Amino acid sequence: MSTALVWFRRDLRVHDHPPLARAVAAHDRVVPVFVLDRTLLAGGRFPSPSRTEFLLGCLAALDAALGERGAGLVLREGPAAAALVAVAIETRAEAVYWAGDVSPYARVRDRGVTAALREAGVAALPQPGNFVADVDAVRTQDGRPFVVFSPFHRAWLDAPRRPVEPAPARVELPGGLDRGTLPALGDLGLEAELTGDDAERFVPGEAAGRERMAAWVRDGVDGYDRRHDALSGGSSMLSPYLHFGCVSARELEAGVIGRPRPAGKARAAFRRQLGWRDFYAAVLLHFPANARLEFQDRYRDLAWEPDRDRLEAWRAGRTGYPLVDAGMRQLRAIGWMHNRARLVAGSFLTKDLHQDWRAGEAHFMRLLLDGDEANNNGNWQWIASVGVDPQPYFRRIYNPARHQERFDPDGSYVRRWVPELRGVPDERLAEPWRMSVEEQAAAGCVIGRDYPAPVVDHKAERLRAMERFRAATAAPSPGGRRA
Repeated sequence: MSTALVWFRRDLRVHDHPPLARAVAAHDRVVPVFVLDRTLLAGGRFPSPSRTEFLLGCLAALDAALGERGAGLVLREGPAAAALVAVAIETRAEAVYWAGDVSPYARVRDRGVTAALREAGVAALPQPGNFVADVDAVRTQDGRPFVVFSPFHRAWLDAPRRPVEPAPARVELPGGLDRGTLPALGDLGLEAELTGDDAERFVPGEAAGRERMAAWVRDGVDGYDRRHDALSGGSSMLSPYLHFGCVSARELEAGVIGRPRPAGKARAAFRRQLGWRDFYAAVLLHFPANARLEFQDRYRDLAWEPDRDRLEAWRAGRTGYPLVDAGMRQLRAIGWMHNRARLVAGSFLTKDLHQDWRAGEAHFMRLLLDGDEANNNGNWQWIASVGVDPQPYFRRIYNPARHQERFDPDGSYVRRWVPELRGVPDERLAEPWRMSVEEQAAAGCVIGRDYPAPVVDHKAERLRAMERFRAATAAPSPGGRRA
């Protein structure tokens, strides 16, 4: 009887899982394995108690789904190469299947795992599964990687798609195998950080993700082009499930379009967002130095102005700008933030407070349940005007008050997350510091006591940001080859 391992990473599902489907088709017995690396979880570049807590819930759900098919999830700890070789030897496995990934860490790890398995006489068989298309294959006509989204998107729409794989009816696990025990968050030396009530938090796991995906495809996506920027609705809120692979990006695309070409403007608009996800994955794959450096060489010496107090006010949602504060408090409560709020908060940190985009990237990666290195890094470089994008920097200096008036016109988003502003009338909500003393008293919100005064003046800081970027543009490029 032949045996194979399926190494789960951030593809925690049984539906449309190419490594699992191919292993089940080719082998008599399949060992689903997850390797828990405590060193990585607690001391990696972006440790995240909130994401780890969600991960543990997703693993429990995956174990249950595999159990319904006659197997279960085998848990091991330690560096992946040693753990996988040990399980392969124990079960006499012939091969290990997994879904390939793009981050610098993942690629180094996978090379080490491949070498260790081959030395042990075990085949290493990476498969697709994390993206809609083969992001390495979406290239220009002369074979170069794209660095601008629009032409990437056009090529991506025409790129081949793999078939959506059904969930296996049964997975045969070898008998007598110690499956291990899933630890609690505290067992890993971590404490929960999110402050929101359980009722408003994301439920981890494939079943919850598939339920949300089905509802979105059935009832939500057709208004996406009109409502996607509305801060109180319009988003699929599927990103945590996509990050952990509780739902498949390829299956989601297939459900949204229902045929090879987009069906309608709204569905095309949402499919475009899946294209952005693949684009940033491709960028990090081809330009791994982006993980730490600005893509645009000319901005690598941009004059940031580190200020601990300003950074902490931003992190805490105490900047005095209601939309920025609402987004930052939503992030702290549920580990997620509406994309429009992310852009405004990112612009405010880098253009109004003049803080390094990497400080924002790190804070988001600590709290976001969908904290994906490629997408988070790509979005931060985009809003900081230093990444793979041709738009000039002055188009990415967002006025928080004007964005609030446009995308939260009734104030429901701001009032939900900044409750001290609930009594402020609509016409004053975007700029509450403009209320008179009498208006503040009537609203029950005294600026400087109940809610902070603005930490900066947006108009003045906008001019300073433009000066900083002009100075960086005029300076000689530091050069250097991207790796």
